[in-house]
Amino acid sequence: MHIVWTPNYQIGIEVIDNQHRRIVEYINEVYAVREKQEPRGRLAEVLFDLVDYTMSHFAFEEALMDEAGYPDIALHRLTHDTFTRQIQTFKKRFEGGEDIAEDLANMLQRWLLEHIVTDDVSYSEVVKRQIVHPAHDHHNWVKKAIDKFFAS
Repeated sequence: MHIVWTPNYQIGIEVIDNQHRRIVEYINEVYAVREKQEPRGRLAEVLFDLVDYTMSHFAFEEALMDEAGYPDIALHRLTHDTFTRQIQTFKKRFEGGEDIAEDLANMLQRWLLEHIVTDDVSYSEVVKRQIVHPAHDHHNWVKKAIDKFFAS
């Protein structure tokens, strides 16, 4: 079942909301690959792009939390690590020849939407208070976070 983005999934940080929308698009691509019964190679491409984008998103999100002094960053990182392990399990199943498209899409949908409305909402207020609102130039804090991310 494809995900329809609604305002309920927004956390109020535009750059993060845009990243979440892109992840939703990737998840919907997994559903589309399955529905159209496209070749395994196409699923491999979507899976690679999804994982690559999501890992970059996690690193960016964690850089924002770190800069804002979010007190529960370790717990948030743990949720990201748990997700990463789940994805690695799916990757191994896929490489073993298993048809994972439906299970993967369902897990991704459940995990992402729950993660956004619980975990990401939790840090958003701290980030907005410490970084977003004090910045006179909206792009200044984004640039700073991106510079920090790529300096790692």
